Amino acid sequence: MTRFVGAKYQKETKTCLFSVWAPEAERVTVEVFDPVQLSIPLEPDDWGYWKAEVRDLPVGTLYKYKVNDKDPLPDPASRFQPEGPHGPSAVVASDHAWATADWAGIPKEKLIIYELHVGTFSPAGTFEGVIDKLDYLVDLGINAIEIMPIAQFPGSRNWGYDGVDLYAVQNSYGGPLAFRSMVDACHQRGIAVILDVVYNHIGPEGNYLSQYGPYFTDKYNTPWGQAINFDDAWSDGVRNYFLQNALMWLRDYRVDGLRLDAVHAIKDFSPKHFLQELSEAVDQLKEESGREHFLIAEVDLNDTRFISPRERGGFAMDAQWVDEFHHALHSWLTGETNGYYSDFGRFEHLVNAYKNTYVYNGIYSPHRKKVFGTRADNHPFHQFVVFAQNHDQTGNRMLGERLSQLVNYDALKLAAASYLLSPYIPMLFMGEEWGETAPFNYFVSHTDKDLVKAVRKGRKKEFADFHGKGEPADPQSEDTFQASKLNWGFRQNPSQLALWELYRALINIRKNNRAYQSSSRDSMQVLTATDKHCLGLLKTGGGHAILSLLNFSSLPITIPLLGLKGRFSLLLNTDDLTWEGQGRQVPGELLEEQEVTLPPLSAVVYEEASNYK
Repeated sequence: MTRFVGAKYQKETKTCLFSVWAPEAERVTVEVFDPVQLSIPLEPDDWGYWKAEVRDLPVGTLYKYKVNDKDPLPDPASRFQPEGPHGPSAVVASDHAWATADWAGIPKEKLIIYELHVGTFSPAGTFEGVIDKLDYLVDLGINAIEIMPIAQFPGSRNWGYDGVDLYAVQNSYGGPLAFRSMVDACHQRGIAVILDVVYNHIGPEGNYLSQYGPYFTDKYNTPWGQAINFDDAWSDGVRNYFLQNALMWLRDYRVDGLRLDAVHAIKDFSPKHFLQELSEAVDQLKEESGREHFLIAEVDLNDTRFISPRERGGFAMDAQWVDEFHHALHSWLTGETNGYYSDFGRFEHLVNAYKNTYVYNGIYSPHRKKVFGTRADNHPFHQFVVFAQNHDQTGNRMLGERLSQLVNYDALKLAAASYLLSPYIPMLFMGEEWGETAPFNYFVSHTDKDLVKAVRKGRKKEFADFHGKGEPADPQSEDTFQASKLNWGFRQNPSQLALWELYRALINIRKNNRAYQSSSRDSMQVLTATDKHCLGLLKTGGGHAILSLLNFSSLPITIPLLGLKGRFSLLLNTDDLTWEGQGRQVPGELLEEQEVTLPPLSAVVYEEASNYK
């Protein structure tokens, strides 16, 4: 049974309902600071929830809770913290005059995702700044944005994974009303919104949850300290807290989907795992709302249980990130084989990423020193999100270098084609489409000096395997944050503009060719010339076929197209002068059993439209 938590303004009765979970408290009062000063006792129920319904408190009322007569604390389910995580909570209206009330969503298999960080994406660094760039994203071909976490964190600069008020929309980004306006503006342009949420840990500064109840447990160890209590005593209230949070984003803010951070770090050995309970609740919401909602998990276990249907013993996440696709591609293009890249670096790993999804699917992992992973054969391609860059793989480098700083221009173009024309759901990381050269560093704005010292020390230690020459940027410095902002003058740079145009062309092929309408496993055939470091991807569907020939060698390579049937016409060659290439020619048409010579580090794309279903 789910229960409301937080402060709910009820417009019809002009009352405000306060509800807070504090199962071991003896007394709880709500302390109102503005527009009047009141101290109102709350009444407990049998499940540990304390409630009161108060008349004549308007939207914007500032309040805190006092537990057992101790110092007042912010509401753990506050919808807005106008003064940050240490200040009072504010009552927020739950209704909104949606301009897109009939928005039904986008089918999962059609998503083309663009990951962004609100603070560094636009010059303004706000939700309004995102709105200003939406027409740009539509022009690029994007139909979904994935926003790094916006739950209230300390200060104004943070990746978002230090959020402490999980229900509150970050004040420095514009707060709840501005976020609703941004979601509405996205939907007006046909763009779905995916929100990154963190349910595996809570940030350190401003985290008052343990003063309300047993939100944490010592049963398990985590990289962040105490584990969240998903299966120990009193865990029903904790699970409800996170379930209600997920439903709030999907229902009250009309977010289309949630990206769940590092779900392998959610420790839960209950008969029904929290993720399964969450997927059931979201399915019920879909039935009630008539809108498409989905859950995308970040999981580092190569375990299909997370995305398998509940009737097969799974947790029924709709999709998952596949870091191994990135690792195989990145290590091959850059030559990096340190840290977790030590499991990669051979061309066969890249082949496996296309053929099997999981590179390690029940085989021995040298990095882990054990057999690792399961097979993903029974799962359609749209259950997997792939990328050449993302916030983690860039920001968790010592210098925050993007791929544009690690490989040459031809390799950048090849990397784009490698995942945008894959059968999986593609995800761009903001700025990669023009080869942004600014780093994406890790940054915070904590007010606790001891915590700042610990963060600086921890970053150096945690990513020691990836350290090169130089020193990491100071995460607390505003200069580090400012250096991570996108530079929007790419149209004045011919090479960056050409790369952007190439991204748009590749996205257009994917969106508008019927070969990509099917995500079944039999809709993709991988043609390999492993010894020559070439791949052919034959994607079929809707009576059409797209043949992508990818040369991962720094030399021109001639390969036979054995078994290929039909007549294929050239769509795109990344070595063409249009894309700032060398202009080396490839056949305008391909016939059966023909040989083709591919330029170095190139992608050549052909289309056939008659013999495939």
